[in-house]
Amino acid sequence: MKHLINIAIVLFVTLSAAINGQAKVVDIYDLSLDENLETPEIKNDKHAMRICDFQHKLALSLIESNYDVESMRDGEILVITITADQLFEPNDSVLTSHGKELLKPMLKFLKNPGFYKMLLVMHSDNTGSEVYTMRMSYNRVNAVFDWFDRNGDVDYVVPYALGGSDPYVKNDSMENRRKNRRLEIYLVPNTVMLEQAKKGRININAK
Repeated sequence: MKHLINIAIVLFVTLSAAINGQAKVVDIYDLSLDENLETPEIKNDKHAMRICDFQHKLALSLIESNYDVESMRDGEILVITITADQLFEPNDSVLTSHGKELLKPMLKFLKNPGFYKMLLVMHSDNTGSEVYTMRMSYNRVNAVFDWFDRNGDVDYVVPYALGGSDPYVKNDSMENRRKNRRLEIYLVPNTVMLEQAKKGRININAK
């Protein structure tokens, strides 16, 4: 997946990474999408297994609630996909009432800052110019980010706008273009979850 633009947010959140025996401050808002998907790395197999088990159970519960859920990084990361048509009116970037209802269950993932990194990735189809599709993706992902900001803690929420650069399927029909207009929500295990995995029990509500 190509990363084209990292939307600047006036907010500085840092992670500590040990490099050459010294702590290097990493701002997750300065990282590309791929970099944020690759970190933090889970090196202990037992810890990784606990995290994958937790994520698998969460995925099943989301699927039961009719969300489209996939996993990546060997099951460590969940990807929730919501078509843009379920969130916005055509050619608009204002969240609909239905869109807000679809996003509400995601608020529970923000209650324990540092448990997850939540990456918001907005895509469009190829209808219109590249400038138009990128601007629409930018405005829509900011609308989602702003809604989360009004309703939860967004210290570890990072938005990305990819325009039409990464289609899910070929843009060769109305239905396929609908599928390509989508929001992907990546739930990436973060420092709090990793510490809990080391202790043997993962609970999103525990600090």
